[in-house]
Amino acid sequence: MRKKDRRLQQFKSYLILGLLLPLGFILILSTVGSKEFNAPRKFVFEMIATAQYGVSKVTGYCRSLWDGYVVLWNVRDENKKLRDELLKYKALSNEYREAAVTNVRLNKLLKLSESLPSPTLTAQIVGRDPSLWFRTVVINRGTSSGVEKGMPVVTDAGVTGQVMNTSPHYSKILLTNDPNSAIDVLVQKSRVQGIIKGAGREGYRMHYVLKNSEVHKGDQIVTSGLGGVFPKGLQVGTVTKTVKDRRGMFQKVFVEPSVDFFKLEYLVIILKKDSLAE
Repeated sequence: MRKKDRRLQQFKSYLILGLLLPLGFILILSTVGSKEFNAPRKFVFEMIATAQYGVSKVTGYCRSLWDGYVVLWNVRDENKKLRDELLKYKALSNEYREAAVTNVRLNKLLKLSESLPSPTLTAQIVGRDPSLWFRTVVINRGTSSGVEKGMPVVTDAGVTGQVMNTSPHYSKILLTNDPNSAIDVLVQKSRVQGIIKGAGREGYRMHYVLKNSEVHKGDQIVTSGLGGVFPKGLQVGTVTKTVKDRRGMFQKVFVEPSVDFFKLEYLVIILKKDSLAE
C-alpha cells in the first residue's frame, strides 16, 4: 500500500511540474512585451525563437517537398496523358488531311478518265529511277491488269509518258521529259505541227518547226493525235521562248511542261491494244 501511495505521489508531482513549466513559459512570454528583457528572459526568448525558426524551416521545406514531388504527381500524369492524346489527334488530323488531298486528286483523275477514250486504268507510282540518263517511274500495275508496252500515260495536267516495260504486277513508265521520248504535237492557236522531245530539266524542245511558222511565247502545245498513241488535244505544255538562227530552216522552240514531274503520285493509263511506242 505504501509503495502504491509513493508512486501516486510521484506521478502527481511530475504532473504538477509538467503543468507548471508551460505556465512559467507562458508567464514569461506574456510579460515580454510589457517589460524589458533581463538575462533569464533573453535566454528563454533566444531558445524559443531559435526553436520556432528551426520548426518553421523544417515545415517550409516539407511543404515545398510535398508540393513539388507529391502533389504534382497527379498533374504530371495528367500532362503526360494530354500530350499523348495530342500527338494521337495530330497524327489522325494528318491522316485525314492526306486522305482529303488524295480524294481530290483521285476525283480529278476520275473526271479525266471519263473524258478519255475507254478503257482506262489508274495506277500509283511506287518507285523512281535514280539514273541520270533515264527519267522513268514504276507503277503498281502490270500485264495482269491489261497494261502493255507503248500505252500512253496521262494525268489531269496533261501528257506524262508511255509504258516502257511491263511485268505481271508492275510497269516502268518513260516520262515525256526524258530525251528518248518523242510526241507528235501542234500549236493550239496556229495549228503548226512539230515533235516534242524531252530536254531534262529544261522541259521540252519542239523540233521541226519552220522559221516562217507562227509560234509565240505563251502558245499552248497539245497532242496532234498523229501516230495513234496519244488522243488528240491533250495538254502538253506552254511555249516559253522561240529562237530563229540565221542558219538552218527550223526555229528553236522551248516548251514548259504542263505536268510537274516532281509531284507525280497517280497516273492514268489509256489501255489501247494497238499502241506503239513513238
